[in-house]
Amino acid sequence: MDRVRKIVVTAGLVTLMSAGAVALFAQGQPGRGPGGGAAPFGPGGPGGRGFAAGFALGQLDLSDAQKQQVRDIMQRHREQSNGTMQRMQQAMQAQRAAINQVPVNEAAVRQAAATLAAVQADAAVEEARLHADIFSVLTVEQQEKAKQLEAQARARGQERRQRAPRQPKSPV
Repeated sequence: MDRVRKIVVTAGLVTLMSAGAVALFAQGQPGRGPGGGAAPFGPGGPGGRGFAAGFALGQLDLSDAQKQQVRDIMQRHREQSNGTMQRMQQAMQAQRAAINQVPVNEAAVRQAAATLAAVQADAAVEEARLHADIFSVLTVEQQEKAKQLEAQARARGQERRQRAPRQPKSPV
């Protein structure tokens, strides 16, 4: 059951990251950011700090040209990832259906889990490509700062996980 839970959590995280990226690059509201216009990468833009693709773009002082390149990359990624997200939903539904079969059909459960794992691998590759494409737009200095910000974010996440009280698993 732990393997299934990990797969479902991973699928949820991929979905949340994609949704967050979409929300981040959606058009800003008038009146936000400097000069009253939308500032998608600054503190007043959508998503607050401008977090996308694993690092805080709002803290990297991107030029206007870089911002446009990132928008274009994100648009392309959204278009490509729609099919993967639909396949992910279908695979998760198939896995749930296989798990809920009585009597247990182990072969069907394994097949559904393998299908879901393959779709998750595709989503992970898409996410890695997105990250690499955005990273390639950055200057060497911005890349170094992005790496530092990513390391800080990982450290904060690890610290939060260590502080979080462990909840005992309840029987299903």
